[in-house]
Amino acid sequence: MSTETKAGDDLEERVANFLRRNFPQIQMHGGSAAIQDIDRETGEVHIQLGGACSGCGISPMTIQAIKSRMVKEIPEIEKVHAGTGEAMGGGGGTSPSFPGETVDDGDDDEGPQAPF
Repeated sequence: MSTETKAGDDLEERVANFLRRNFPQIQMHGGSAAIQDIDRETGEVHIQLGGACSGCGISPMTIQAIKSRMVKEIPEIEKVHAGTGEAMGGGGGTSPSFPGETVDDGDDDEGPQAPF
């Protein structure tokens, strides 16, 4: 992982806390969200949804919510790449990404909301 840790400023921990705080329903429904990579230089984070999220019909909404909220809450994050094991052809250890990446253009529209 290409994270850099500074005293009192652990970006990886803040991203993990974001996922725990904003998406406890993922775990309650048998899913998981794991940080695959954080690149502090580019401000990019790669998230992999797994467990029950793989093949779930609302995974695209969950992914969109993660993308739009994380860049707003964590200033160092510029772009979020997220996907599920199924969307990635079974996981296979590759860095996750999501087709149709969106860019935060300052508009408050966060797209479709996950039902939780």
